[in-house]
Amino acid sequence: MACAWAVAFAVLHFYWAMGGSWGLGVSAGPLAEERPGWFVVVGLWGVGLLCLVGGVLGWLLARPRPRGPAGRVVKALGWCACAVLLIRGIAVEVLLLTDAAGSETDVSPEQRLWTLLLWNPWFLVGGLVFGLAARRYRTHG
Repeated sequence: MACAWAVAFAVLHFYWAMGGSWGLGVSAGPLAEERPGWFVVVGLWGVGLLCLVGGVLGWLLARPRPRGPAGRVVKALGWCACAVLLIRGIAVEVLLLTDAAGSETDVSPEQRLWTLLLWNPWFLVGGLVFGLAARRYRTHG
């Protein structure tokens, strides 16, 4: 499940990197329209590649755990992915719900709604599936 989550997010980022726009405007705001080079390279292609690495990690977590350091590293990386995704989802959700940045931010009401209802829950689901995968990761034999 973690593998599928990461690959789906990678596909979405690659779609955006190749010029697709569905959902990007409400998640990236002005960057979506301007598409500066650094944003396309790092924020779209780079994140897409990072998601594919996450897909490999999710795939490894679904396989029998090898004995020794390799198995411990895979499990630790699974827990790290879980923590990063949950912290990101929860932190942004709390910041938006409490309006911590106030009027000093350029977040439109539409961006705020999509982030609260779609993007942050997506990160929370990712954190949960990586956490479950790491928890279920067992030594074989």
